[in-house]
Amino acid sequence: MSQLGIKIDVDTDRGTHEGVPRLVEILQRQGVPATFLFSLGPDNTGKAIRRIFRPGFLKKVTRTNVAGNYGLRTLLNGTLLPAPQIGKRQSEAMRAVRDAGFACGIHCWDHFQWQDYLHRMDLQAIRSEMKKARGEFCRIFGDDARCAGAPGWQCNGRSLRIYDESGLLWASDTRGDGSTPVAFFPAWEGETFRTLHLSTTLPTLDELMGRPEFPEDRINDHYLALLQSGETHIHTIHAEIEGLRYADMFEDLLRRAKESGTGFFDLSAFAEARLKKPEAIPTAEISLGEIDGRSGLVAVA
Repeated sequence: MSQLGIKIDVDTDRGTHEGVPRLVEILQRQGVPATFLFSLGPDNTGKAIRRIFRPGFLKKVTRTNVAGNYGLRTLLNGTLLPAPQIGKRQSEAMRAVRDAGFACGIHCWDHFQWQDYLHRMDLQAIRSEMKKARGEFCRIFGDDARCAGAPGWQCNGRSLRIYDESGLLWASDTRGDGSTPVAFFPAWEGETFRTLHLSTTLPTLDELMGRPEFPEDRINDHYLALLQSGETHIHTIHAEIEGLRYADMFEDLLRRAKESGTGFFDLSAFAEARLKKPEAIPTAEISLGEIDGRSGLVAVA
């Protein structure tokens, strides 16, 4: 039976305030470890409307009921309403996750900026984004972050270099299709970087929901079928989705996965175990490609 690691991306102010505590409760009830990656700067979610001209974006918005899942207030942040400063507003909520025994790391400073403009940013601009995120993380938690995972699985050679500068234990910016190991040293255009990467291998819920081939009451059946492979998987969930409207579905998935024999592991412990023998860790080339159910290009390995 498979082994499963859970990574939780926290994109918004609402997701931090409402979704994160609910996920902590679910994970504690089920006895499952997870790593929470926090957005630490301004919540500019409303600016994502600019993606409307991206192929497939409008279809995805309609299929996944973005307005219903994220809420009107969040969808106006950074446009008609001021962008809340997530780290400043939600410091206590973030520390409560750590105090509950869960690992915490960096998702980003400005989610919109990184996801939509990373590939237009030069090295110094990316360094500035990461510096602000690291500074706020240290202010909140009193220590440096050991892990990070980029918004929208967006990375390139410049961002990988900044990760190396940041002294991270591991990062998770990529999607894997099973053809490469879950854990690897990333390479971009022939240059290899030293921060261990852990690749998300399962489809995210928003990539499945609203599709006729994946009725809502059968989505967990699909996940459980994927977990029959006996392989190591990493599943990325979102505080705004599994932590809110789909919380019961997520808990059902955890419960059924445990009953079927799936084991759960902590991502940092998993990374540390592999880094004891770095010579055995493979290198994988990262490129930009499409993922079924997601609009735009993402980093794939």
